[in-house]
Amino acid sequence: MSNDLLVRLKNMDSCAVSDAMDSLGLFGEVTGINNQTTKDKIVGRTLTVELGNEKPAGGSTKHLCSGAIECGNVGNVIVIQQSTGIDAAGWGGVLSNAAQHNGIDGVIVEGPARDIDEAAELGFSVYARGHTARTARGRIYEQCFNKEITVGNVKVNEGDYVIADGSAIVFIPLARAEEVIKIGERIIAKEKLMTEAVRSGSPVGAVMGSNYENMLDDLGK
Repeated sequence: MSNDLLVRLKNMDSCAVSDAMDSLGLFGEVTGINNQTTKDKIVGRTLTVELGNEKPAGGSTKHLCSGAIECGNVGNVIVIQQSTGIDAAGWGGVLSNAAQHNGIDGVIVEGPARDIDEAAELGFSVYARGHTARTARGRIYEQCFNKEITVGNVKVNEGDYVIADGSAIVFIPLARAEEVIKIGERIIAKEKLMTEAVRSGSPVGAVMGSNYENMLDDLGK
């Protein structure tokens, strides 16, 4: 079922998913985190990492995010919380190479990333709050892996679904994914008919007035 949902989600965009979430009273949208390296949409199941400025107990030397990369593969997106306020990259070039090699679809960083040009040359999507050249070395450390994290104001757990494109990032709770995607597909079908109507000459005011404001009615029923 999960593979089927991923295929269906890849045929959607963040706006349709956000509208579907809206119709169910769910919130999962994050704005201000943009693709720094490509124009590609990324869709997948999440692997979560939390970074912070506390050194790990026992002085572990395991590099941040390496565990997520090692267990990830096709259909995964790594999602990183680096909300310390420290200007240090939560993602870099060697990590982009390793993630791409494992088939990971992309990474989303709540914070800055670096080696942006290198990732762009690879064609690997790095969504981040911004970019920096400043290393994480001696500044930030991995706190936990595949536990609940926060991105924007959204709680994200391992295995949730995510879609990220030029408009926004939307996280879909695993338990509601099938429901959200089904409603999103209905929204896309309705908007397609509206687009066809205006391109055929129907006045946009008439099309939008009679359809758009009420298009979410009954979708969740």
